[in-house]
Amino acid sequence: MFDYFVVFAEMRTGSNLLETNLNAFDGLSCVGEAFNPHFIGYPNKSEILGIDKETRDADPTCLIDAVKSAPGLAGFRYFHDHDPRVLDIMLDDPRCAKIILTRNPLESYVSWKIAKATNQWKLTDVKRRKEALADFDGVEFAGYVGELQNFQVKLLNRMQVSGQTGFYIAYEDLRDLDVMNGLAQWLGCGEKLEALDTSLKIQNPGPVAEKVSNPQEMERALADLDAFNLSRTPNFEPRRGPAVPSYIAGNSLPLLFMPIPGGPTEAIAKWMGELEGIPASGLRQKMTQKDLRQWMRKLQGHRSFTILRNPADRVHEVFCRRILNTGPGSYAQIRETLRRQFKVPLPDGSPDDSYSLEDHRAAFKAFLGFVRSNLAGQTGIRVDAAWATQAQIVAGFAEFKSPDILVREHDTMLLGMMAAHIGHTHPREVTPDEPFGPFVLADIYDSEIADMIGSIYQRDFMMFGLRPWAPPGLPRRP
Repeated sequence: MFDYFVVFAEMRTGSNLLETNLNAFDGLSCVGEAFNPHFIGYPNKSEILGIDKETRDADPTCLIDAVKSAPGLAGFRYFHDHDPRVLDIMLDDPRCAKIILTRNPLESYVSWKIAKATNQWKLTDVKRRKEALADFDGVEFAGYVGELQNFQVKLLNRMQVSGQTGFYIAYEDLRDLDVMNGLAQWLGCGEKLEALDTSLKIQNPGPVAEKVSNPQEMERALADLDAFNLSRTPNFEPRRGPAVPSYIAGNSLPLLFMPIPGGPTEAIAKWMGELEGIPASGLRQKMTQKDLRQWMRKLQGHRSFTILRNPADRVHEVFCRRILNTGPGSYAQIRETLRRQFKVPLPDGSPDDSYSLEDHRAAFKAFLGFVRSNLAGQTGIRVDAAWATQAQIVAGFAEFKSPDILVREHDTMLLGMMAAHIGHTHPREVTPDEPFGPFVLADIYDSEIADMIGSIYQRDFMMFGLRPWAPPGLPRRP
């Protein structure tokens, strides 16, 4: 069933106790913190399973192979700051059993602070217990919780997308005999324990407020934490990859453009071509990640950027180019579904002279209604990158590399500064693309459209500090 197991835990979550319980079963063995960057297995050990730290650091897979080859079913404990090279190996392997141990982060944080103060990390004799009060630091605690949450979300998502399940166990369950026997059964061990090991003792019993030296400060800091994410805007968009084949790079020009669909891609490509003295088609495109790595190594000092477009300009451009249009670049199948299922009043073919300004306003508003539902996960149609939030697309870039700079479409001064940085002191201005479609946004823009776009793309406006749209030539609203 499983070749080995990993206990995903953190300091002061009870992982030592869980390891002790697992080792009480014949056929199960946990070999400690196998991939702790500071030691191997345990602080007082020089090797585990015949592998020393130097060998492990040179090739961590050799230790995983040794764990797989150990008698019975073996495993180890892994914390979020352990060797990251093995994380993907474990998460991608369905024959690696994932045990996820959790504890109230406030309790684990306070316990960690006390252990640091006393230098007592295990307790087997209550008479030798050292006492100390933790000094609660609100900023430190917020960072601590953030790191734990990010790691837990990563574990959950990776198992979801690969169709795996883990065995979740809470700190409070570690002294529950039935739960421990259930865990052993899940791991494929047929043995049942009659009693649990009692050698390890709880180090810091009692309420958390009695374990800190500044309980009032702790209460104030916790009151400021949004534990239930009340201010969070739900995001149902699918995660996105870096989309490297869409990137545009110079040949000798150390400049990399990472386009956001629906943005001014053609205009920027033309501008880059002018910098290099070639047509836009001569720039490097459709690269693989390997191609891009080679380009980055070759052109040292390269700069990368993306262009942020006001969501109103972007969604109208996408509507005209991908939905209203029936020629090249249109989404014919989605267009038909929008007409039939979502009652978007689109013409049978491309718009002609009979397609009026009011027709365009009505069709665009109906399309915005669809986009709102689509981004909220309420439709069966894919969330296309053309109308996905720019925040989600930029987040996807980071899976390969983040752009050096985010440039707002009309902030061409930054493009000039970037060109100057790579040796072009007098670059030409970017020539904007001609608007696509029978009408421009200014022809139909009203308060209802403004409110719809503001609601749909609230995340982009907030994350990037974008201002509400205003017709060209008029000041943007504050």
